[in-house]
Amino acid sequence: MPGDNAKKALIDSLNGLLADYFTLYLKTKNYHWHVAGPQFRDLHLLFDEHAAELFALTDIIAERVRKNGGDTLTSITSIAGKATLKDDDRTKIDAMEMVKALRDDNATLVKVIRAVKDAASEAGDNATEGLADDWTDQAEQRVWFLTQTLA
Repeated sequence: MPGDNAKKALIDSLNGLLADYFTLYLKTKNYHWHVAGPQFRDLHLLFDEHAAELFALTDIIAERVRKNGGDTLTSITSIAGKATLKDDDRTKIDAMEMVKALRDDNATLVKVIRAVKDAASEAGDNATEGLADDWTDQAEQRVWFLTQTLA
């Protein structure tokens, strides 16, 4: 049976993942709102699609924290304190620079999700382990789409 330390580590990793999802969601929405140039329409729609996918998972991740007996993030300050991804509050940024930043952030997110899966395994939380596989697949798909946009 997993110990308290494994459960605490899982809760901590899930809250870190939640912070990264919120950070990447807002960064993606920022780019959606401010993209310009010849690929405006395609990127505007792609960024919005990705933002919706990211936001949809925040509640699921937070509920995994609660189901494991933990408290979730409570504020912008707590998100900023736990996030490993960096935000970007620029409004004037080249569209392809936006694509590269989002590609790289989603690739980092894959690593964070894999760490959550490892923590879930240590804690004996097979539900989170299974969800992490889906989250990984979605993040890898975003990386793929963004990479192909740069080709």
